[in-house]
Amino acid sequence: MADEARLPGVETESDEDPIVLHVDADCFYAACERLREPELRGEPVVVGMGYEPGDSVGAVATASYEAREFGVESAMAISQALENLPRRVDADSDSDLDVSETGVYRPVDMAYYESVSEDVRSILHESADVVREVSIDEAYLDVTERTDWSVAEGFARHVKERIAREVGVTVSIGVAPSMSAAKIASDFDKPDGLTVVEPDEVRSFLGPLDVDEIHGVGPVTARTLREMGLETAGDVADADPDALVEAFGERGRELYDYSRGADDRPVTPRGLPKSFSRESAFGSPVAAWERKRETLHTLAEAVADRATREGALYRTVGVKAVTPPYDVNTRERSLSGPVDDPGLVVEIATDLFREFDEDRVRKLGVKVANLEFDAANQSNLDGWGDATEPGNTNGAGSDGDGVDNPLDVSGGKPATDSSRTTPDPSPDDTGETSDAAGDTLPADQRTLDALVEGGTRSADRSPTSPSSRTAVVNAGDGSTDVVVPLSAFDGDGASVDAGPDRRDANRSAGTGPITSVRRHPDQTTLSEFVGN
Repeated sequence: MADEARLPGVETESDEDPIVLHVDADCFYAACERLREPELRGEPVVVGMGYEPGDSVGAVATASYEAREFGVESAMAISQALENLPRRVDADSDSDLDVSETGVYRPVDMAYYESVSEDVRSILHESADVVREVSIDEAYLDVTERTDWSVAEGFARHVKERIAREVGVTVSIGVAPSMSAAKIASDFDKPDGLTVVEPDEVRSFLGPLDVDEIHGVGPVTARTLREMGLETAGDVADADPDALVEAFGERGRELYDYSRGADDRPVTPRGLPKSFSRESAFGSPVAAWERKRETLHTLAEAVADRATREGALYRTVGVKAVTPPYDVNTRERSLSGPVDDPGLVVEIATDLFREFDEDRVRKLGVKVANLEFDAANQSNLDGWGDATEPGNTNGAGSDGDGVDNPLDVSGGKPATDSSRTTPDPSPDDTGETSDAAGDTLPADQRTLDALVEGGTRSADRSPTSPSSRTAVVNAGDGSTDVVVPLSAFDGDGASVDAGPDRRDANRSAGTGPITSVRRHPDQTTLSEFVGN
């Protein structure tokens, strides 16, 4: 490593304990709102997911610390939040409202938050050799080659001060020799905190913590641990690991290791997530269908929006219902192909949740899974007819403690990875129309240029409107299909000319054979254009 990449005057040893920073922005969405409205500093601020000004629907994505003093919490329904903390604007027309007991509500503005997050990420990448971006407001940094344990606190403080000075938001940082310990350390002194746990301090730092503070432990696992007589991380660390494995499977060994600070996972740039989900907990079990449906729709729209922003198509839609005492129920439905269709997510989630119409629900969630990351992410199921099939209806699901990478709205902070990584472009793409009919290449190497003469159009898929009708172009060599709108099939013998941002075509053959499929210059491989 170049000398200038290290903190001046610091020598590093290759066999020393890693130095890991966990950087977590404080109430990030609310902090962003205060950046553009400085007058909100010190005021209770609530950012609502699925919320519009003047409405009472949606869920709390972030509540500032001032708002939390009034009992407003992340994942709370906006209607309940308004009972605890009325809108400031309503005080102008209601003389009974005390302005000092009101707050400011704002809808989520992800485009703006992403722009602020990019400024933070830039500083993080300048400060470390390896950065694992976990979400819009959270990341792990491996700075082992940049600093030394003797000055690690000063290094982390420098990162904090740069972010505060150059971006204008505060972050809390945990420094430890492992990812799990660093994560716990960053939560230890919020907001605007800095906690350093050196290698020989990890066991003593973790020991007194409640079991629900162990990395990866959620309410259900915490309850089971307490039923086993294990109240603290120290209790888990001293427990029989075989008993933990018996209770939790192989995850029990992980809990045992994390409680002792044994976590040798390296900080690596994250891969693509397998699913996106949103969950919302009620203050007490809710039976009213309207309230459950309102929350369900908000979560479904948020999940679908997240998938769209990440450039992901999904093949599975699922819901989760946690009923008293803490029974976790999951239901899923598989689709006939990968889609990006927010309306369909709401429709399927609502249908799946009908089973719990009469049940009291503590917590509910919506997810999309079996993801495919595609640069042309505008596919939907309009016109595909009844494209859904019954999926998992097996009752109780998993513990729910981070399984399937849930995107928990707590603190406006997804609990899973949220990288916007996209597939690497193929170096062979040229943008030219192929003349070699019937080219046969491995599916992951073929470009759209390989989809040539000999392909045919499949039967129409129950079109619903001219603008949304779709069909499938089958490659002559049996390769994966390309979905295009039927509106493109208005001529004879023309090519399918793929646009840069959509699965569409300017023109193509009517009912005759496809003469060629030409890749737009901005596209890369066939896999970016086609669902497997």
